[in-house]
Amino acid sequence: MKKLTALMGSTMMAMAAPAMAADIVIGVPNWPSVNATAHILKVAIEQNMGLEVELQNGTNPIVFEAMDSGAMHVHPEVWMPNQQNLHDTYVKDKASVSMNPNGVEAFQGMCVDQGTADKHGITSIEDLTNPDIAALFDSNGDGQGELWIGAPGWASTNVEKIRAKSYGYSETMELTEIDETVAYANLDNAIKAGDPWAGFCYTPHYVFALHDMQILEEPAYDAAKWNVTQPTDDPNWLEISDAGVAWDLAYLHVHYAKSLEDSHPDVAKMLSNVKFDTDTVSAMTYALVIDKQEPLAYAEAWVAENEDAVLGWMSE
Repeated sequence: MKKLTALMGSTMMAMAAPAMAADIVIGVPNWPSVNATAHILKVAIEQNMGLEVELQNGTNPIVFEAMDSGAMHVHPEVWMPNQQNLHDTYVKDKASVSMNPNGVEAFQGMCVDQGTADKHGITSIEDLTNPDIAALFDSNGDGQGELWIGAPGWASTNVEKIRAKSYGYSETMELTEIDETVAYANLDNAIKAGDPWAGFCYTPHYVFALHDMQILEEPAYDAAKWNVTQPTDDPNWLEISDAGVAWDLAYLHVHYAKSLEDSHPDVAKMLSNVKFDTDTVSAMTYALVIDKQEPLAYAEAWVAENEDAVLGWMSE
């Protein structure tokens, strides 16, 4: 099958054909921007190099393991430092994966809808440790406010558990893990109903174009106070970790199997040169989630409209 028709949504993409059926296999985790980028890379490679490219769903660890084994070839959007442990294992230690150096700057933090923040004077992440404030976000009547900390399988979700423990609001709020599309639909419904909402927020993302959000203030990032261990590294990761400061700036990088440098050097060269910016990636998420554009059709239009940039990836 030459082209993959993907279902809309970050977790409902159609499963691709077996890896060996395609020249290049791109892994696709479960958030909108990585889905958009994956389709853009697919279209760029197929149209300009005549290769068959398939997309396969997978979590971050699965995609890295597959790039190491040769079952997959590309991770379109690795968040650093979120996936630092996977990067260190496969890029530094095993040297089986390469990283594109052109990172897209990203922010991560906690947000409250602006209406709630203004009404109740919520400005700081420390406010979430106040039981009276926390109770405002009780949407199911159990007496404890809900706080969305991310989707299952995200490295950032584990970090948000650590941060909740470190700040103390894990004692006052129920930490919920649900798919992003559901979480932000809940946000949209809450704002329409005038109900409070609190949860993880990040850029590049469409949410800031849709809603006024209060980013909660935190102590500045301090490397000496950011001690984060992931579950893949230690079974006692939560107990031994501490991160009572803001996230450092993150950067999103394409990663690809180093074996491509031998099997498809033209593809490896392109992947090493791919470059996006924060506004571009935010627009991608808006197009797929809010405008509900079909990912493959969006990617085809994007590649056509950005022909010079795409050709530049292949010639630099």
